[in-house]
Amino acid sequence: MSVLLTGGLGYIGSHTAVELLEDGKQVVVIDNLSNSNIDVADKIKKIVGSRCAENLKVYIGDVRDKKILDKIFTEEHIDSVIHFAGLKAVGESVQKPVEYYDNNLTSTLVLLNTMKHFNVKNFVFSSSATVYGRAKSMPIYEDFEIGATNPYGQTKLFIEQILKDLYLSDNSYNIAILRYFNPIGAHDSGLIGEDPNGIPNNLMPYISKVATGKLECLSVFGNDYDTHDGTGVRDYIHVVDLAKGHLKALNKLKTNCGLKIYNLGTGVGYSVLDIVNAYNKVCGGKVKYKIAPRRPGDIDICYANADKAYKEMGWKAERDLEDMCKTSWNFENKNTKR
Repeated sequence: MSVLLTGGLGYIGSHTAVELLEDGKQVVVIDNLSNSNIDVADKIKKIVGSRCAENLKVYIGDVRDKKILDKIFTEEHIDSVIHFAGLKAVGESVQKPVEYYDNNLTSTLVLLNTMKHFNVKNFVFSSSATVYGRAKSMPIYEDFEIGATNPYGQTKLFIEQILKDLYLSDNSYNIAILRYFNPIGAHDSGLIGEDPNGIPNNLMPYISKVATGKLECLSVFGNDYDTHDGTGVRDYIHVVDLAKGHLKALNKLKTNCGLKIYNLGTGVGYSVLDIVNAYNKVCGGKVKYKIAPRRPGDIDICYANADKAYKEMGWKAERDLEDMCKTSWNFENKNTKR
């Protein structure tokens, strides 16, 4: 039996594919390459080695396309799904709300209907800390009030509600909703990392491209937040730690756990300038930045309490900020597009 990763050639998906393959699992990927590259499949295979690489199958297509999903579920004997596919930039979602609602919600509904048809009931959802909106206190626990401040976060909220309603209608489903905080870093090999198509929307790949001279300057959006240096504070988690969380979630589903919600974060908040300064120590002070106006939808501070994930799944983040910056810089040096 196989695990289907939607968006499995993307940043988090590719690292999760590595962890699953190295654990001996059969992995099937569907990706439309809207924010990823086909050569990632070969890099995944190189990382895991020839024996594990045989267990990877890749389909190029859109999760909204029912025909290709039917083909995958018919041919590949899927028994679990990890749903990464979706548009994910907060700022862009404010500018393109309809596109975000169409892509993220439609893909999920088509996928869930296909799973129902093929009686597949194990599902891990790639949610986000954005569902907590402007939390009243820190750290953030899973039982906090939820409410997003931007269309991207709203799509995650809507999908979470769909999954809750699905479970209420049929409690034979096993569903893990993983609320990510801010993944950064790259695989130790330097072969895979965050490599978005076009101008990066996320902080770390933008910093990396400034450091290599591919972009001129980082815009720090706002320096008047209620934080220690005025810039936004987030819980940054190494992507490999995050990927391992998905393996733990799949194992949890095997216990017939029902519906579970977990924060995946470190419990530590770093500001934008903390990240810039840490990266400069690794790359030799090459990151230039300027202060720009706040972006709509951004919040002051956000970091997790992830005790529940440790207590119930045995997962916790292990890598520190220095390692996040070192692996990101290593990846950028090895993979800078010229």
